[in-house]
Amino acid sequence: MRYEVPQLETERLILRGHRESDIAAEKAFFATDASQFVGGPIPPHRAWRTVAMMMGHWALRGFGFWALEEKATGAYVGRAGLWFPDGWLEKEIGWTLMNDATGKGYATEAALAARTHAHDVLGWETAISQIDPKNDASKAVAARLGARFEKHFEDPEYGQIEIWRHPAPADLVNGGMEAYA
Repeated sequence: MRYEVPQLETERLILRGHRESDIAAEKAFFATDASQFVGGPIPPHRAWRTVAMMMGHWALRGFGFWALEEKATGAYVGRAGLWFPDGWLEKEIGWTLMNDATGKGYATEAALAARTHAHDVLGWETAISQIDPKNDASKAVAARLGARFEKHFEDPEYGQIEIWRHPAPADLVNGGMEAYA
């Protein structure tokens, strides 16, 4: 089965399909405690499988996580996108940055582009972000995107998760966040 990942661009990032060359950065990230909020730390072979799973999500669902490439350097800095694997609570907007890419606003920039794609191209009317209660950085990103805490959820694999609800497309018109993207 062949699939195409649409390429998106923001002011500082290229959102593209994953490449095998991205896996080295993912392996390094998943070897650190910084990966604790996305199922890590995990061994290198499982990091490889994680990237393969993200690529397969595109083939099965027609959407997924984009690789984030810094325009200025060409460096792989993380991933962001749309997620809805089997058994997931709802369609999700997610982001994960490599350790040296945090604190630069990349997660907000990429997630906004992904959400705009979900609304404008895929016709999504709603989306959530599932966030570990201890992940203050991701909660700050969600808040910058206009998402609001909705409830706690007990995920069978990840435990206690916060559900953050993103604004609907109708809530973003006439001066909403996408108007400034």
